Amino acid sequence: MALLAGFIGLFFPPQALREPQTALLAWCALALMLTYLAYSALTITHQAWAARLKGSDDAQSRWVSWREAATLVGVMLASVLPTVAGMPATAVVLGVALWLGWLALGRAPAPVAPNVSLAGPAVAPRLSLHYFALPWRGPAFRGLMAVFLVNGIASAIPATLLLFFVNDRLQAAGWEGAFLAIYFACAAVSLPLWVKVVARVGLGAGWAVGMALAVVSFFGAAFLGAGDTTLFLLICAASGLALGADLALPTPLLARVIRTEAVSPDSEGAYFGWWNSASKLNLALAAGLVLPMLQWLGYTPGQTDEHGLWSLSLAYAVLPCGLKLVALYALWLWRRRWDKEH
Repeated sequence: MALLAGFIGLFFPPQALREPQTALLAWCALALMLTYLAYSALTITHQAWAARLKGSDDAQSRWVSWREAATLVGVMLASVLPTVAGMPATAVVLGVALWLGWLALGRAPAPVAPNVSLAGPAVAPRLSLHYFALPWRGPAFRGLMAVFLVNGIASAIPATLLLFFVNDRLQAAGWEGAFLAIYFACAAVSLPLWVKVVARVGLGAGWAVGMALAVVSFFGAAFLGAGDTTLFLLICAASGLALGADLALPTPLLARVIRTEAVSPDSEGAYFGWWNSASKLNLALAAGLVLPMLQWLGYTPGQTDEHGLWSLSLAYAVLPCGLKLVALYALWLWRRRWDKEH
């Protein structure tokens, strides 16, 4: 209910607080904090629950795929519902969805504590600094987190620069919704395919295939110019298929690491807390690094200078592909060490 309260407070502030502006800003800041805190708590709990259900890599990938597919449906619904039906109807839909989730909670399988596989001292009480530091004691978690960070930054850079690329490089203002729709729709459709890939080659190899597909499909965006909307739609579709691997496969790999390295039967929350923090850090790093870099290279939004536009293309397509290759190599090193130790 905290999530719904934060959402309503953010989009429907009390009339008395709309003047002066400082009061409205303070109210929105508090409502935004409540919304994100509630959402983070729900996300971490939900992900940790799946890890506690144990299950094989195939089972974990299926569960995560269903969750991510539902998330993508929600993203696409949220992108159109406020425009079509308005914010009051959007709030009602959110409330109904949360109520249905509450009802489903009573029918869901109860999570069980994982077996402790590494010898170690008794775990400090939850919410202590020692508890949150536990995941970093395991080399497999540290290695997987490095892969996740580099790969996540590679994915966050195009998300940060999409509007600039579409408006200035493609000269296709107004097409942003179509590009995003095909991207997320193909990601959702691809999730069952990635589950089948996992069944044939495994989680690590499947994620590597997804990274390679992302590089092959997205690199061509660097050579697009004004009016190349059809080609970019194809690139969005192909890279959306690759996105399915990023959505469905890293979290089951983390669940495998937890089953192997966790020194506490109650530490999944710490692992997924760091995992979700890394997801948010990826977006912050992408914006904090690439936007100043573009300014330094001579690009400013709205310009038509070819040098600046080429810098935009390099930052939008070439840099993420390079980072994807670094993540692919890091994943190969991580898998080789994992295979030797397990």
